[in-house]
Amino acid sequence: MKEILQQLLDGEISIERCETLLKANNILELDEIANFDADRKERTGFPEAILAESKSYDDLLNIVEKISANGLKENIIITRLSKERFDKLNQDLSYLSDEGIEFNYNKAAKTLVLHKGRLATLNPDLGKVGIITAGTSDIPVAEEARVILEQGGCETICSYDIGIAGIHRLFPKISHMVEEEVNVIVVCAGMEGALPSVVAGLVDIPVIGVPTSVGYGIGADGKAAVYSMLQSCAPGLSVVNIDNGFGAAIDALTIVQTIARNVEKAKNK
Repeated sequence: MKEILQQLLDGEISIERCETLLKANNILELDEIANFDADRKERTGFPEAILAESKSYDDLLNIVEKISANGLKENIIITRLSKERFDKLNQDLSYLSDEGIEFNYNKAAKTLVLHKGRLATLNPDLGKVGIITAGTSDIPVAEEARVILEQGGCETICSYDIGIAGIHRLFPKISHMVEEEVNVIVVCAGMEGALPSVVAGLVDIPVIGVPTSVGYGIGADGKAAVYSMLQSCAPGLSVVNIDNGFGAAIDALTIVQTIARNVEKAKNK
């Protein structure tokens, strides 16, 4: 970017050409396999993540190698990465440790973060996000959300396995999150997916429901859960796709970032 701006200052290119080059600079092409959005964090507040699930191993390896070769200015986040593929990546990319690049793999979330220095730097101005699961089977989706939120700089408070089958477990956990002044609560639930509606009826902050593919019969693949959440009459509840912990985390980050910006604007008036 500095080189492009210097060319403009030196009169070597026009303003129109400068604009074109800056737009092109935002996209890092990786051997025509993938277009990596290098400036997504500047534009949206969160860096681009790589979905491993639908990619061949060779393509995934090539993408990570090319991004790492450009200096790894931001952490690389790889989602839906199986343990077997992680083990192979860890072996094939072991040379990156000589460059100070570390691997942090969350087995439950199936999420890998490649980083230099600290894994995540929490920003106290972003407030906090609560994460709740109905059962232990929902934890992998919740953990994906937690990893993404913390990579976005947001502190999380997690309470797992407090579903409506033992609803007495829920109230002290919700009370604690309210006392901690969380700004958003992400609720992951399968089976009938009733927990997000219950939570949304208890708090005055946004609740993001994440239906999970936990269930059988009519509830198989999370369909009953997503229908239940979409039909909720509880105010303040929004719903993401089945097993979409990543999407829920980005929604929550967008909310807390907006709150932080508005607070900062109010301070500066």
